[in-house]
Amino acid sequence: MRILIVDDNPTNVIIIREILKKENYRDVISASSAAEMLEHLGIGDRTVSLRPRPSDIDLVLLDMMMPEMDGIEACSIVQEYEHLKDIPIIMVTAVGDSKKLAEALDVGAVDYVTKPINKVELMARIRLALRLKQEKDWHKDRDQRIQDELKLAAMVQQAVLSPAIQDPVLQVNALYQPSFELAGDLYSWYPLGEGRYAIILLDMMGHGISSSLFCMFIASVLKDTVTTYVEPEKVIQELNRRFNQLDLGKQLVQYYFTAIYMVIDTRSRRIDYVNAGHPPGLLFSQDGSITKFDRACSPVGLFDKIDAEMHTIHYEGTGHIALYTDGLLEAVEGEYEEQLEYLTACLRKQEEWNEEAMLDAFFRKEAPQDRDDDKCLIWISLKEGESLHENQK
Repeated sequence: MRILIVDDNPTNVIIIREILKKENYRDVISASSAAEMLEHLGIGDRTVSLRPRPSDIDLVLLDMMMPEMDGIEACSIVQEYEHLKDIPIIMVTAVGDSKKLAEALDVGAVDYVTKPINKVELMARIRLALRLKQEKDWHKDRDQRIQDELKLAAMVQQAVLSPAIQDPVLQVNALYQPSFELAGDLYSWYPLGEGRYAIILLDMMGHGISSSLFCMFIASVLKDTVTTYVEPEKVIQELNRRFNQLDLGKQLVQYYFTAIYMVIDTRSRRIDYVNAGHPPGLLFSQDGSITKFDRACSPVGLFDKIDAEMHTIHYEGTGHIALYTDGLLEAVEGEYEEQLEYLTACLRKQEEWNEEAMLDAFFRKEAPQDRDDDKCLIWISLKEGESLHENQK
């Protein structure tokens, strides 16, 4: 532990140094002014040092009354630097003015001792301050490790999301903005062959670490489930079964997720879907009409069995489908109907995928704090391809 004594009186420095030496604190340095103290802390030239160097000081014993710059002003300067805020500063003072002492504590000092120095009192306050600093340092190191782990986990989570599809008959693009390091939204798509594509978007209850862990579990079983069962009602039922197999014990919170899963057949111009409690997807057809994927069943995971009924929508020519999570709606002020109307109007303006326009409309706006949630938008472009009837000719 390195201790810095700051006092313009050499006798005071000698007295404190000897007390510390007898208590086996031998890594002690001194400064005769506040300016010299700032030099030791690496912030001497405040106009040049935009990135102050790290300090090896663990505690400062700072005289309150000094010429040029007193201890209170020096302490307030130290507090301007984030990397120095956790260094405990104990004021050493002969002044009995309670207002001055209160001011010193207000600007960042953690404690004070009065002159003449009482050895027992001084060592008790030093040990307490150093113990608190050790605890703070431990928490900072732990928090940094957690943040590093969260960043790595976020990279893993991002890696499981499907990349864009740029096929002649169908294109799929997505925008995703987590509200936290880890998120509770998940999307995937899979070419099934013969012009068929399976696409799913789900939104886990809540957001953060717990939701992201559930999402990663679903991601681990999703490909096998989709490629094995394919049909929308069977896929949703199997996901419900898998999710309910998680042994969560007696939880006060019931976890579940909403989902919209569809199989698009570009040859027969047919879309089969199941909406499990999810916001309605929107189909924008070439003739200007809008069809909602709004015939919904209960969310996945709420019940042991789910009554998932498949619905079918046919389309002609070109168009686009928009799937989204409720965080996208909550980025817009107003009630649900107003939010949906705004979203529909924005999506209707664009006939082709325009990432910048979508970012401006939904992702660059600050949502109200009580509504901040993960945001996800999937844009599916339906292209002119060879229909099943044309292929049979």
